[in-house]
Amino acid sequence: MRTMFVISAAAAAVAAIAGGVWWISSGGTTGDPFAACRTSSVGTGMVSIGGPLSLIDENGKAVTEADVITKPTLVYFGYTYCPDVCPADNARTAEAIDLLAAQGHDVEMAMISVDPARDDPERMRDFTDYLHPRAVGYTGSMEQIQAAAAAYKVYFRMEENPDPDFYLVDHSTYTYLMLPETGFAEYFKRDVSPAEMAERVGCILGIAGGSAQ
Repeated sequence: MRTMFVISAAAAAVAAIAGGVWWISSGGTTGDPFAACRTSSVGTGMVSIGGPLSLIDENGKAVTEADVITKPTLVYFGYTYCPDVCPADNARTAEAIDLLAAQGHDVEMAMISVDPARDDPERMRDFTDYLHPRAVGYTGSMEQIQAAAAAYKVYFRMEENPDPDFYLVDHSTYTYLMLPETGFAEYFKRDVSPAEMAERVGCILGIAGGSAQ
């Protein structure tokens, strides 16, 4: 019975995440203020992306969503031991942030670890310092990471019976644009180029009143 419950709960969680991805991909409501900036529509109201956070930043300080999203922020869930996907995705975002800075927009990037057992604050700081001066890393307990992932409709799963020193974490790879006043504004798939990301973010910030320096 317990096994059936665990399987059912896992299936429900995957279904909820899949529903969130479908909704932000397909749209479904009117009144999107940023519609002119998108190549695809984003529904609002049915699925909420983002929400309360309780994490540990790369300096070991306890933080909430108010500390993480202080300005337009590109949020990504990954891990420092990720062999290929995370470095490529974050390098793309770092390049987009430089393009946005050249346009006068002050945008940050936040990486939330899905591997808190290995990603302590010091390791997160080393990783984000290498990525970009405007990158900040966040970790926490597994419970805190699970809550953050649920808020952002992020999927992640560690290998079963992993080697404690080397294992992979399967995870979704969307990057989310979050605004301090209004929250979720846009998402970006892996195939979006730095130039396209910068163009869409800049368009949204222009409409939102943005963060022009």
